Amino acid sequence: MTFVRFLMLLCLIVWLGALIFFPVVAQTSFSVLPSRHLAGNVVGRSLGILHWMGIISGFVFLACSLIYSRLSTGDFHFLAARNLLICLMLVLTLISQFSIIPRMDGLRASIGGEMDSVPMDSPVRTQFDSLHVWSERVEQAILLMGLVVVDLVASAFK
Repeated sequence: MTFVRFLMLLCLIVWLGALIFFPVVAQTSFSVLPSRHLAGNVVGRSLGILHWMGIISGFVFLACSLIYSRLSTGDFHFLAARNLLICLMLVLTLISQFSIIPRMDGLRASIGGEMDSVPMDSPVRTQFDSLHVWSERVEQAILLMGLVVVDLVASAFK
């Protein structure tokens, strides 16, 4: 049972640590690289890696959480708050990875890649900026839910 708890905590550490570190990577990319286009490429690639880390961590956490519940109480507790929040975090991560980000990439590709060359009042730029705002909101929501999960798990392990 100790190993199962270890895996649960490791999954949270990996996912939340990546979410916390990602803005540092983004800010550094935009301040160090010679063009916003290159920085956007680095950030986009990093975001994809972050999402896959979250997807894998989320599924491993769920499996371990169900095993932990079964071993400690005799029931799987599918609807435990920590499991429901992880499921919601996974759904939001999947939406970002397979809906929001591809749409942003498509808009970037439709103008040749340099979003900064598109006028601010262009429909393509407006749509891209709107998707970017949603992408940030989704990541923030995932982080906040993850912090709640940390509290729930810490309380359960007392």
